[in-house]
Amino acid sequence: MARRGSRKPSFPRSSKRSVSGGAGSRRRHGAPRARLQLRHLAHARSGDKGNTANVGLIALEPDYYPILVREVTTARVARFFKGMVTGVDRFELPNLNALNFLLHDALDGGGTISLKTDAQGKVYSTALLRMEIPVPPALARRLGPK
Repeated sequence: MARRGSRKPSFPRSSKRSVSGGAGSRRRHGAPRARLQLRHLAHARSGDKGNTANVGLIALEPDYYPILVREVTTARVARFFKGMVTGVDRFELPNLNALNFLLHDALDGGGTISLKTDAQGKVYSTALLRMEIPVPPALARRLGPK
């Protein structure tokens, strides 16, 4: 049996950036923004559904949920996992302060036929928590690395 997908994926890493914000981190209307990894705002769980990884992102505090809704978009997640997935769907779960993402074609065929080390997609949640998003500078100072 031929092995499907011979490429060796590596999980993306967030670039090291200052939490102070700068000219490159301004919102459209000019308010300064800082960047913060999702791990400071949420926890996550992931698993597999066939060839699709399922990632739940749950706000650590109800006040963080609107930030997640605004900043953790389908397009941003797709860019973050570029080359590793063919598509991303997002579902909002406001009663749980959570978002759920389906990462399509992420598992090289799925758990029973994949030769990937993480054939069940458990590491996708950890990888997503390393993604940086724009946040208000005061929040970045309060929650960011000390």
